Amino acid sequence: MKFGLFYELQLPKAPGAATWDPDAERRIYHEMLEQVELADKLGFDYVFEVEHHFLEEYSHSSAPELVMAALSQRTRNIRLGHGIVLTPPGYNHPVRVAERLAALDILSGGRVEFGSGESSSDMELGGFGVDRSRKKAMWEEATREVCTMMTQEPYQGFEGEFFSMPARNVVPKPLQKPHPPLWVAASRRETTMVAARLGMASLGFGFETPEELGDRSEEYWRLVREECFPIGHAINPGLAVLSTFMAAETDEEAVRRSANGPGFFAYSLGYYYSPLTGGSHQPGATNIYDRFNALPSEQRDGRGPLVAARLMSRDQIAAEEPDDEVQRALFRAARSGQAIGTTDTIRRNIKAYEDHHLDVLVLVAQCGDRKHEHIMESIERFGTEVLPEFKERHESEHRPWREKQLSGVDLAINSSI
Repeated sequence: MKFGLFYELQLPKAPGAATWDPDAERRIYHEMLEQVELADKLGFDYVFEVEHHFLEEYSHSSAPELVMAALSQRTRNIRLGHGIVLTPPGYNHPVRVAERLAALDILSGGRVEFGSGESSSDMELGGFGVDRSRKKAMWEEATREVCTMMTQEPYQGFEGEFFSMPARNVVPKPLQKPHPPLWVAASRRETTMVAARLGMASLGFGFETPEELGDRSEEYWRLVREECFPIGHAINPGLAVLSTFMAAETDEEAVRRSANGPGFFAYSLGYYYSPLTGGSHQPGATNIYDRFNALPSEQRDGRGPLVAARLMSRDQIAAEEPDDEVQRALFRAARSGQAIGTTDTIRRNIKAYEDHHLDVLVLVAQCGDRKHEHIMESIERFGTEVLPEFKERHESEHRPWREKQLSGVDLAINSSI
């Protein structure tokens, strides 16, 4: 496997506070830069950062292209992944997406990964006037044209359902040819299979178990071989899974340091995407962290559907999981301890993903009220004690396996996996 870090730039308010400390946003941005700079030095392969708007406390990452531009000058090897760009034209005009991707690719020396998606939050959809019922079609039309804009010289223009423009030469062009590798956000199994048919890597937000990953992997690669009609001009086959992450000297200390991180991650995600609070959000006024802390203790200590991180066996988790895929993802985001513990514990747990042919494990360290120094220590421990052996096996064992899966695929491939 390869490894990445994932950032929402979460910033819960202090208990009882109406707003944030004046230095809070500056601090969280610069802590992220330090964490990724360290990860780059230790050999992490990817960083993925979201684009979200208006999702107070859950995500203050509304301009990831600027953060990535800063990272492009502070790092040398780590891949800079949009995880994801909101591509329906109501959020971002396709030309602006193509231009920003190409400029970042040039600044970074060809290290950009183009992740795309739609968002399902009413706060974002309503803020930009994006029709929920048509957002998937908007995503597909815009993503397809962004890829063409980065390859066609000049771009021949487009008359579409959701945007139109005359012929123009969209400049600059990216260093990576024909364009940066393509990913799509996938919280459902169905979307993972859409990714296969479109020749895109799946950035899995469902916190899939190793066994589920194995099942999805078999079907995903079959579709890549047999039913792929690329949305872009090269395919980027691959599967990634998210896992919450904290490493320490003992399992108990890792769980303690995780504190309310994964629990708040799941709660605030559900708050905006499937309102679990039952009340309307008041922009600039609601303290979501207070609402989370007001939950009964059993809903935050490992016994309820919204819980803080703790070590649980997969059998324990499976026995309590909701049937709905989205609710199940929230449940797992809060509970999963696959990459929480000592480096020995983490190594044992994530080996199961490697055994089921996962390409990239993406670690969520920055969430909730976790401390910067604990995140830095976790990155250091993982990067020195776990990552090297997996990277070595990726080259010697997994890469040949991937090549076998792609045997007979007569399509251009542009992949960093």
